[in-house]
Amino acid sequence: MKTMVALRVTIQTQDFDLGAEVAALRAGDPGVGAVVSFVGTVRDRSEGQGVSQMELEHYPGMTEKAIETMIDAARARFDIRGARVIHRVGVLAPQDQIVLVVVSSAHRGEAFQACEFLMDYLKTQAPFWKKEHTPEGARWVDARVHDDKALARWGIASENAIT
Repeated sequence: MKTMVALRVTIQTQDFDLGAEVAALRAGDPGVGAVVSFVGTVRDRSEGQGVSQMELEHYPGMTEKAIETMIDAARARFDIRGARVIHRVGVLAPQDQIVLVVVSSAHRGEAFQACEFLMDYLKTQAPFWKKEHTPEGARWVDARVHDDKALARWGIASENAIT
């Protein structure tokens, strides 16, 4: 029998500890046979320009709800036992960790697919606002990368995506 641990989404300013998050997701679930994680970091370049820092903003409550809905969609598609998403906001510098997605399942294939599915959704649909600081000054950019290919491989048209 499949046990799904509580879905957890956190939007925070402080850094996260990958090892602690994986341990927490696995804790108390002897049916876990695979854990897959993705850690995204801030790059020092965007669209060919240097980036000294970025600021990420979100709408509290709305962003968490949208990500919970994404996790529900992953649960409906894949046989996963648990999922954890942490996304940082505030001022971040190159090489800072910015996003964590961790998925547990009985088998690796489901965990890999669900993790990639969640990252594609986060990159294309999650409601974040981003300001990049470049040598030419600060600029607001759409934090959601509209990548129709990323959604299409999951059979999702961008106009039908979760927002």
